[in-house]
Amino acid sequence: MIVNADSAQVYRDLPILSAAPGSNELKRADHRLYALLDGAEACSAADWAEMAKREIADVNALGKLPILIGGTGLYLRTLLEGIAPVPPIDPEVRKQVRERAVEENRAKLKELDAETAERLNPGDTTRIARALEVVLSTGKTLREWQEQRKGGIGDLITLRPLILLPPRDWLYERCDARFAQMVELGAADEVRPLIDRGLDPALPVMRAIGVREIASWLNGDVTKEEAIAAGQQATRRYAKRQYTWFAHQPPAEWPRFREPMNDTSLSDALALLGAKS
Repeated sequence: MIVNADSAQVYRDLPILSAAPGSNELKRADHRLYALLDGAEACSAADWAEMAKREIADVNALGKLPILIGGTGLYLRTLLEGIAPVPPIDPEVRKQVRERAVEENRAKLKELDAETAERLNPGDTTRIARALEVVLSTGKTLREWQEQRKGGIGDLITLRPLILLPPRDWLYERCDARFAQMVELGAADEVRPLIDRGLDPALPVMRAIGVREIASWLNGDVTKEEAIAAGQQATRRYAKRQYTWFAHQPPAEWPRFREPMNDTSLSDALALLGAKS
């Protein structure tokens, strides 16, 4: 049974733009945690991990094998390693931090948590704000809280991971082709209702790759061709970050398969797990 580990595919609003499993794929196996939530709901890594734990237990109880598929590294890390028990952030602290420019927040973070400030991308507004609000609200750095992770199941299960790291040029070409295909298949018809609902731009569904770019086209700010080019670029940039994360963050003993994926290479990939195609 397939358990979703993709942060966009948990939402029912974006089946095309999130590349959710199609009808033929859904017929081949039972799929869990797909198209589960409405876009107005904010699903955190902790929320997903709790849902995934329940689904994994249920699948195991049925005598089946749960197979987690997806590229949201934070989801997987939270499930396996647990989550830092950070207390609720003081609303006033959060308001002040979120109202300031990223440069100002980074300067303050360097005073209070220099290690994190140096590690984060200077333009990463969200992560810099999060790190700063944690240290301001709790008096501890995010790293100190992360060292106290709780609730992970990594030590309680038998895990057989496989990381796919195909050649970057091959991957980027597929990213470009897929985004253009999504637009032709009607991705704009998924974005338009989200705009009409006036959802908070900070919601995960509104930050899904392609939503902002297609919304700019629908609002008349750019042409369709410009929106496609921007969406392709955003996809490649995310793929690059995702590739780097999976290449370096998981344990070194996790097998990495570095060939293009096709019917022939699938058997070679599964061989890394001692499995049969």
